[in-house]
Amino acid sequence: MQPLPFRWQEEELLLHPLKALYWPFRKLLLLADLHLGKTFHFRREGFAVPARAGDLNWEKLIALLLDLQPERVIFLGDLFHSSYNPEWEEFGGLRRQFEHVSFELVGGNHDILSDFQYDRFDLLRHGESLELAPFLLTHEPLESVPPDRYNLAGHIHPAVRLQGAGKQRLKLPCFYFGKRAGILPAFGAFTGTALVRPAPGDRVFVVAEEQVVEVG
Repeated sequence: MQPLPFRWQEEELLLHPLKALYWPFRKLLLLADLHLGKTFHFRREGFAVPARAGDLNWEKLIALLLDLQPERVIFLGDLFHSSYNPEWEEFGGLRRQFEHVSFELVGGNHDILSDFQYDRFDLLRHGESLELAPFLLTHEPLESVPPDRYNLAGHIHPAVRLQGAGKQRLKLPCFYFGKRAGILPAFGAFTGTALVRPAPGDRVFVVAEEQVVEVG
């Protein structure tokens, strides 16, 4: 499973098939919309959600940490789906296993745990934005971006629909890079997707069959 090299804003990036972006120069791993704890939340409410979906999130995250060996991991919002449930303790276990890595959060609309819970596991929080030139990191894509910055965000859970021979259609998650903002795919295994409509000049990379492929 090989990440796809991608040069953007004069920076060398890697687009990973596990729906993560790696910035080698900063040894930084970017993830959006993990929604950890979501499966537990819905199962508690009586919905028949397979527990395997939650397990897959942890397996993917650990695989990325072992493969890429980042020094920093920044979550672009919606790290944990809702109020506290026992799955948060699994994050604590992961945090202890990779104590040499800085885990950081740019706040999203689902990040509603108490300060106490975040502090327990030494999660560094940056409010609603973090500037790492040339990028401005947020959860929701910004309507207005400073002229000397490029916005990287999540929240949308972007996907595109591809049409093949015989009128076959396939909806796939994607990395989407527009003129002023790029949107990462949702990392969580139980998150859903929303179709985006690329404009001329935009670049789109779908995640399919354990690879990242540019389309359009």
